[in-house]
Amino acid sequence: MAKFEVKNSEGKKVAEAELAAEVYGIEPNIHVMHHIVKCQMASWRQGTQSAKGRSEVSGGGKKPWRQKGTGRARQGSIRAAQWRHGGVVFAPKPRSYAKRMNNKEVKLAMRSALSAKLADGELVLVDDYGFEKLLPRLPLPCSRLLALRASV
Repeated sequence: MAKFEVKNSEGKKVAEAELAAEVYGIEPNIHVMHHIVKCQMASWRQGTQSAKGRSEVSGGGKKPWRQKGTGRARQGSIRAAQWRHGGVVFAPKPRSYAKRMNNKEVKLAMRSALSAKLADGELVLVDDYGFEKLLPRLPLPCSRLLALRASV
């Protein structure tokens, strides 16, 4: 693989690095990258939606009227879905939306993303940020480095 510049926090070239071709030089697999993003987004869902079905609603233990002879439609419980204050048909219950991916696919997606970033010129190797302590905002030299990357 070709040499890649390593920059310091001011954006000046400090050294060169050799990037591995098997990681940074592959053809990006868009399908696998899409699949892993969908899996990540699915795992972020809370899955706490819930409603009560007819067996979970309180009351309704007795038939509201007898089966035959009233002229009305037969009913078994006043907590069925067609009744006011009745349960929900196929009520949603808490569940996990997480999906699994094979380990080889996860690694291929990471290599594909790194290769795509390198091909688009969106990858910057920084030698040392030079922070004495962490700040909640970007220090000025780092913001210059990001602006330098955007102008390339």
